[in-house]
Amino acid sequence: MTGRYSRQELFTPIGTAGQSLLGQKHVLIIGAGALGTGSAESLVRAGVGTLTIVDRDYVEWSNLQRQQLYSEDDAAKRLPKAVAAQKRLNQLNSDVRVNALVMDVTTAEIHTLLAGVDLIVDATDNFDTRMLLNDAAQKYGKPWIYGACVGSYGITFTIVPGRTPCLGCLMEQVPLNGPTCDTAGIIAPAVQMVVAYQVAEALKILVGDHHSLHGKLISFNLWTNEYAGLHVNALKREDCPSCGQNASYPYLQQTNQPQTTILCGRDTVQIRPRAVGVRDLAQIAQQLSHQGIEVRANPYLLSCTIGENRIVLFQDGRALVHGTHDKSEAKSLYHRFFG
Repeated sequence: MTGRYSRQELFTPIGTAGQSLLGQKHVLIIGAGALGTGSAESLVRAGVGTLTIVDRDYVEWSNLQRQQLYSEDDAAKRLPKAVAAQKRLNQLNSDVRVNALVMDVTTAEIHTLLAGVDLIVDATDNFDTRMLLNDAAQKYGKPWIYGACVGSYGITFTIVPGRTPCLGCLMEQVPLNGPTCDTAGIIAPAVQMVVAYQVAEALKILVGDHHSLHGKLISFNLWTNEYAGLHVNALKREDCPSCGQNASYPYLQQTNQPQTTILCGRDTVQIRPRAVGVRDLAQIAQQLSHQGIEVRANPYLLSCTIGENRIVLFQDGRALVHGTHDKSEAKSLYHRFFG
């Protein structure tokens, strides 16, 4: 057997029938950082039919230590992560349809994103997005795989609506939130371990082998040589607002989502405009240049330094204001130069 997937097909739990199923599936990955790029590469190499990868950020030099799809050229050009990931993934397997979306996932987008998706892989960097994802997955009956890592520690859990506790159930009893990569650092092996668990679980779901799911909350610390696999089914709550009998999906009903968000540990504020629409970056760059502001741009974003702050503006009008965690200061800069 010399075909592309021959060694995977020789693995009995997948086989040729499972490989055929993989080619019909659509996986959504939210986040194109360390976990997202690792999972995306493995799934594309495995021959999943369609992969949609969503991310709101761009490639920076500090990403290259662990975010395996990116190159120095991507960082130098400050390409949006989703775009850079798509470019590399297309080179790895042209048979897989790869969709790249440069966007911040909110209640306005989540419903559309989940249409036609068979599985969601969590590669986000904040619990606001995870809880939004959790509610949407429960509402639409989509399995998803939670994952996080920081330092040498990692954690993952596979959530199957109707069968397992959801993330809201676990948050009541298990401390899932804590330090971030930007505050405590991270080593690549911790990323790779979480990715291994997430992709293995993804393959089981995609080929229909739900009986082989590990069914535990897995956590480990590679530096201190600790490992735990916890049975958490008893934590499923009948009164959980996200997955209980009378679920209200509270994170899907937030009509007044904040337009400004402090990105944890990064001394950066994200600003989302209330008016959705595509900005003419070339025209904005020209206007800034006429004011004596040096601008760097590519087809997806522009970057400029104003005083002590560096501002990155995306096509959808969303901006990252670096060098501050003061929302008022960030909003003032945004409205002053971008309306």
